[in-house]
Amino acid sequence: MLRQLRNRWFYEETEIGEDAEVLTIKKFKGDLAYRRRDYQKALQEYSSISEKLSSSNFAMRRDVQEGQARCLAHLGRHVEALEIATSLENKATNTDHLTTVLYLQFAICSSLQNLEKTIFCLQKLISLHPFNPWSWGKLAEAYLSLGPTLSASFASSQRQSSFTSHDKTIKSSFPHSRKDHLLCFPETLPESLVFSMEAGSQQAEKALTDIPNCIAERREAVWAETQMKACASFWFFRLLLQLTQPQQTSFALEKNLKTQQEIKDKMKEFSFKEDTLLLVTEVSVSPWVCMKQVIIDILPGSNTVF
Repeated sequence: MLRQLRNRWFYEETEIGEDAEVLTIKKFKGDLAYRRRDYQKALQEYSSISEKLSSSNFAMRRDVQEGQARCLAHLGRHVEALEIATSLENKATNTDHLTTVLYLQFAICSSLQNLEKTIFCLQKLISLHPFNPWSWGKLAEAYLSLGPTLSASFASSQRQSSFTSHDKTIKSSFPHSRKDHLLCFPETLPESLVFSMEAGSQQAEKALTDIPNCIAERREAVWAETQMKACASFWFFRLLLQLTQPQQTSFALEKNLKTQQEIKDKMKEFSFKEDTLLLVTEVSVSPWVCMKQVIIDILPGSNTVF
């Protein structure tokens, strides 16, 4: 009973007192509504004080905007949530603020199931905190989740290319589109033109049949590169867990060892040759030099971090 009263002390009349105190009480109401998963009510509370906050109250404004973004994401309004998160990222003044905003963006993109933006958020987080093992693990899983997306994307490209090539085949079969040739039949056309039309048609048909093979080869190449990035991310995940292992005991150590075994099993599932897998998973004498180089290869713009 006492705990319930303590949580509701700010539900009393809030129109009296100083403005700062009233806004603080309303923010607490929003926080409590969010904790109870009443996201619409929480959003209303946050929005009611967002415009009333003074320009000098950076801390509360940042907390309120973060609360708005989280509520919007839970309510399915991801575009608005990302706009607020992007604004917060641009206004971040230190590493802690930027880290919080990037985790917020990651949560929104994961809820939106936008894998490309999710991967980009994780890449920025790892560039900021390269020795956080769990970020590497999430990045590896995100890369693996790209498989179905790549298949769907290439299938769409194949259909579009087929339609385009088919249209070009028809047009190339009738190179003369002027009115005086519209009603011409092969019997009335010059012999050289007939042969030219047949040769062009055969070349176009051959190109049309080659399209699926080219797309399939491209899909395999992209998927192999994605798997390599996932495998490298798993390798860093496991390496960082091994480095933290001596500092852990009890259930933390048990979770660490269990996760390492799961990573090892997942890496065996990759369709790599044994020597390639050994090359990726081998811990060199100077692992941090190797780690720096692979981070630069995997993460765009990360060479400025080191």
